[in-house]
Amino acid sequence: MKISTKGRYGLRAMIDLARNGAGGTPVFLSEIARRQEVSEKYLEHIFSALHKGGIVKAQRGRKGGYLLSRAPDQITLSDIITVLEGPCNLVDCVSDTSACSRSDGCITHDIWEMLGSKIQKILNGYTLASLAEMQRAKNHQDSMMYYI
Repeated sequence: MKISTKGRYGLRAMIDLARNGAGGTPVFLSEIARRQEVSEKYLEHIFSALHKGGIVKAQRGRKGGYLLSRAPDQITLSDIITVLEGPCNLVDCVSDTSACSRSDGCITHDIWEMLGSKIQKILNGYTLASLAEMQRAKNHQDSMMYYI
């Protein structure tokens, strides 16, 4: 399984939105693009999918931008990745047992199903709020200076 740039950049942009859109303040896509060093045009495509998926809201006008549709602690990593990448199924036979006539008696099917379940558990275990806090802590740690 490999997460595409759409998923990686989209997640970074969502963490940025969670960190900079506190208090319901809309964030311009151009600002996110600048901070994340991602093309604004590419982010428009990503945010279109996130909007259709109900994760962000668009506010038009001079003071417009994007807002989270729910509180950051109510949006999981799984929500974001599923909207941007699709369901987390490592092989077709896990989501569609008719894809392979051997699914019922195949041990590898069971392995792929268990592995997918573990991945899903991890994706469900992190919220946008927890990722934003982890990013804050990491940035703080990186900016600390030590003197001897």
